[in-house]
Amino acid sequence: MLLVADVHGAVDSLARVASQGEPLLVLGDLINFIDYRTRTGIIADVSGHDLADRFVALRTEGRTEEASAMWREHARGRENELRSQYDEAIAAAYQEICAALDGSEAYVTYGNVDRPEMLAEHLPASARFVDAEVIEIEGITVGFAGGGTVRIGTPGEVTEDEMAEKLAKLGSVDVLCTHVPPEIPALATDVIGGREKGSQAILDYVETHEPPFHYFGDIHQPRATTWRIGSTVTRNLGYFRATGRATRHG
Repeated sequence: MLLVADVHGAVDSLARVASQGEPLLVLGDLINFIDYRTRTGIIADVSGHDLADRFVALRTEGRTEEASAMWREHARGRENELRSQYDEAIAAAYQEICAALDGSEAYVTYGNVDRPEMLAEHLPASARFVDAEVIEIEGITVGFAGGGTVRIGTPGEVTEDEMAEKLAKLGSVDVLCTHVPPEIPALATDVIGGREKGSQAILDYVETHEPPFHYFGDIHQPRATTWRIGSTVTRNLGYFRATGRATRHG
């Protein structure tokens, strides 16, 4: 069983991993709005590279309010036009990335940049969209709870109450799969920009149920990649767009 997170448009790498003939778990953020290293992505394609450069610079410096204000000014008076352009670009991105999973046994949940309904719509027949449910894979019970923490109001964000409700449906499992990390600073803080994006609801679940393994993504440059919470080993799967490497369970 292989796992990846934060694919962010890495079509060729995902297709390579999906072709290995093993069950593949994809833990969210399939499309690429903006790659902070290269300034490429949907934002640059639709709104231009200059805006993408300024946006990344502000976010990297932790000036998130200024980045949001710049975006509002960019969209002022042309909200409908931009919404249509972004909808079209996002649909095209899902069509391309989901095609990489065609023919593979894949289980896919969503992250904060994803649009869950659009993601589910574009998955091939061989792949399954999973959220707030338990799947048995190779004799292992795997619980999935998708979504990112609330920060800027994207469709893939969920509140802590919503996350707690998802987790409550799982019960005890062998493996917990989420997009976001538990609320532990070393796991939940991205060293680029210092943004902390952990979930207390996930931490509460792990402390209560102690699944042997917990896998997550979301944090591209974490302070730590592996942690032990009681008897649970919790692990950041890594920024797949950058590494192209899947994690093998166990």
